[in-house]
Amino acid sequence: LLFLTGTVTCTLFLAVNSLYSASDDVIELTPTNFNKEVIQSESLWLVEFYAPWCGHCQRLTPEWKKAATALKGVVKVGAVDADKHQSLGGQYGVRGFPTIKIFGANKNKAEDYQGGRTSEAIVDAALSALRSLVKDRLNGRSGGYSSGRQSREGGGGDKKDVIELTDDSFDKNVINSDDVWMVEFYAPWCGHCKNLEPEWAAAATEVKEQTKGKVKLAAVDATVNQMLASRYGIRGFPTIKIFQKGEDPVDYDGGRTRSDIIARALDLFSDNAPPPELLEIISEDVLKTTCDAHQLCIISVLPHILDTGASGRNSYLDVMLKMAEKYKKKMWGWLWTEAGAQSDLESSLGIGGFGYPAMAAVNARKMKFALLKGSFSEQGINEFLRELSVGRGSTAPVGGGAFPKIHAVEPWDGKDGELPVEDDIDLSDVDLDDIWDKDEL
Repeated sequence: LLFLTGTVTCTLFLAVNSLYSASDDVIELTPTNFNKEVIQSESLWLVEFYAPWCGHCQRLTPEWKKAATALKGVVKVGAVDADKHQSLGGQYGVRGFPTIKIFGANKNKAEDYQGGRTSEAIVDAALSALRSLVKDRLNGRSGGYSSGRQSREGGGGDKKDVIELTDDSFDKNVINSDDVWMVEFYAPWCGHCKNLEPEWAAAATEVKEQTKGKVKLAAVDATVNQMLASRYGIRGFPTIKIFQKGEDPVDYDGGRTRSDIIARALDLFSDNAPPPELLEIISEDVLKTTCDAHQLCIISVLPHILDTGASGRNSYLDVMLKMAEKYKKKMWGWLWTEAGAQSDLESSLGIGGFGYPAMAAVNARKMKFALLKGSFSEQGINEFLRELSVGRGSTAPVGGGAFPKIHAVEPWDGKDGELPVEDDIDLSDVDLDDIWDKDEL
């Protein structure tokens, strides 16, 4: 890009030191501080991309310094040695020197400055841009930023659950973590990154909730954190990599919508999740804690131990455990009780004292449930749960609109049941002939 239309850009190399020093009001910008100083700033910025050997740049330098002094405290004036920091110049499409860009409300859409090269012309352009920025704010239009990335209106979501990582924080957070990390390497100027941002933010919140924080979504500004970008061979933006403890990182090559990202995150979670717990309902706390913490809780009512013995009961529990493992990415709760132990709960779920084993899937937030109509087998339960997972199947409200009182019971000891011992009755003093008097029969 040319400083002025028709002006020939500099191509001659001369050994010249930096054109600016710390004593100037011009702020020296580098890949290390550019994001923090410019992109995250609420201020208007004028930034010159120069090369020390460029004659046009050298002639501009005193005017640029005068403009910076005049605008001090009003508009920020910076300079990038784009010969030394070619990556930063490349990010903003700098093809010739000097190139001046105005970073206003929308820091991701810097404007090219095409005005004169005197300090007066530069100051006039800065004040004009500042006036536009202030009017936009007055009219409710804002290009606010967070963590160097544009806040997006309409469905963008809050980025509070996207973890920003840096060269300094990456290893201690990611490499030694027991959690799974999905890390986006982005550049603030990258259009595809901007498109991904609201999807990534929305997915981060959903994934955090559904995996209880065991899968984390993060972001790395690769233009600032160049050590990380180099270590992982980042060549384009956005690049998403998956990090799991003890394994080499792998590229995420799925879709870029929030549903695609969430689905992959849940797959990663289920691959790494421990086997789900199958709890006996021995108290009200077990029921409420499990059902309140999960989208659905799957409750089985198994036959009395005297009807099945330990082996029969374990076979039912094995079926439940297999189904819990199969559907563990759904993050449902799994519970069981013995027939008759929680009769009020059975009644509220329409089970009501017969047809064991039985199963109900309960949504505690809506206080609705669905009953297993098929067989209590892997195939029957699988069909039941598959229908539920796609939103099908008939439901009914929990009786009374809330869980009934749960009785505290002793947990099953894993053994066969025993009939209660009856008291011995002494019949020695009973005259059986009187009881069985034939005349009264």
